[in-house]
Amino acid sequence: MKMKRFLAILSAAALCLSIFAACGGSSPAAGESAPAAPAQDSGAAAAPADTPAAAEGAIRLLNGKIEIDGALKGFAEGYQERTGQEVVIESLGGGMDIFAQIMSYNAAGNMPDIFKTVPEGIFAELELDLTGQPWLDYTDMALVRDGKVVGAPYAIEGIGLIYNAEILEKAGIDPDTLTNVAAQRAAFEKLDGMKEELGLQAVISAAAESGNMGWATGLHLMSSYLAMGVDRSDKRIINLLNAGELDTERFSKFADYIEILFSYADQNVLLSGNYDDQVGLYAQGKTAFLCQGNWVDPSLEAHGVTFRSGLLPYAFLDNDTPGMTADPPDFWAVHNGGSNIDAALAFLADILIGEEGQRMFVQDAGAISVFSNCPYIPEMPISAELFVKSQNYPTYAWDWLLFQEALALDVTGKVFELFAKGDIDKQQFIDMMASEINIFMNQ
Repeated sequence: MKMKRFLAILSAAALCLSIFAACGGSSPAAGESAPAAPAQDSGAAAAPADTPAAAEGAIRLLNGKIEIDGALKGFAEGYQERTGQEVVIESLGGGMDIFAQIMSYNAAGNMPDIFKTVPEGIFAELELDLTGQPWLDYTDMALVRDGKVVGAPYAIEGIGLIYNAEILEKAGIDPDTLTNVAAQRAAFEKLDGMKEELGLQAVISAAAESGNMGWATGLHLMSSYLAMGVDRSDKRIINLLNAGELDTERFSKFADYIEILFSYADQNVLLSGNYDDQVGLYAQGKTAFLCQGNWVDPSLEAHGVTFRSGLLPYAFLDNDTPGMTADPPDFWAVHNGGSNIDAALAFLADILIGEEGQRMFVQDAGAISVFSNCPYIPEMPISAELFVKSQNYPTYAWDWLLFQEALALDVTGKVFELFAKGDIDKQQFIDMMASEINIFMNQ
């Protein structure tokens, strides 16, 4: 794949991922469209956040999530006080193309010691092999490529079915039991029969209009087909998709589940709603469920929500799958040609599994730790539940991050929309998804 084309595609994917990432912002006012992403990886160049010049021997960390800039800099100051090692945080955001900046740094012989990397391997020649680092004892979410650990995770985000705990309690439904397709179908049916009693407009708030919400269906819903119940190391299904094929038996089960979700969803929001419409309906207590992820915590807080929310898997399989599709939105690599490798590795271990680093990520940056030794739990309810589940159950990979090309924008999201509208039936949904993916991947 040509580098320019890859970066354009990756920027589009980053836009979809970061639109509603948990970055502490507020939701838009009612009636407005969903906000533009804080696209840290895409768009026109913008000036980096102000950082002091790095003295000789200082570690430089290139941060791609501008929303945690302050927390990282605060930690770096404390780290220098504790160890004497200076760490300069260089945060890029506001529309800056981080990947182009990394290439520019590399061309100028000015690479940071720690930098953002991605699964596809566009920076493989710059990445130090991190195999054997101490933080690996506490997580299974490191970025591994060709048998080598090349990226350190520091937070996770999870995708799934957000639920209103108060509504489920009134209906006599235990959310902990909703981990297979039969249980969720029965819960949806029961709630549908109690809508008037519970003050519900619909059971589920979902949106499938591909122009605004293709990322929510074509990426996030699709992620369950790719990975739910599958060991993180098993890439058969995503490899099959990238070859232009579907596992038709598995996808048929998935299509059954999507049909259920769409049939119990508010039809106005499903067919024409944007993110704010979708979240707003749930925030008003008008639906029992919301198809999104833990990044909606700040949006619900901004809506003044007082009821407790939790997070369930898109459990489309017959067997129980209590774990979530959850993965790091970011990885850090260490530059293999740097002059401060040992110092960078020591800093990385301290910030990832040291007490102060973990406190900073969870309490100051609002992140969910990926490390099993972390004693801190996020305060926001959905993120708190995701944290607990990630410690007690398997998590399933965001294999949609391994999509070739801009598949969701051009194919999968549009097929979901046709199914939601009733323009195609379930069998046509299965057949069209298979044929359109095949055409797209082999053109």
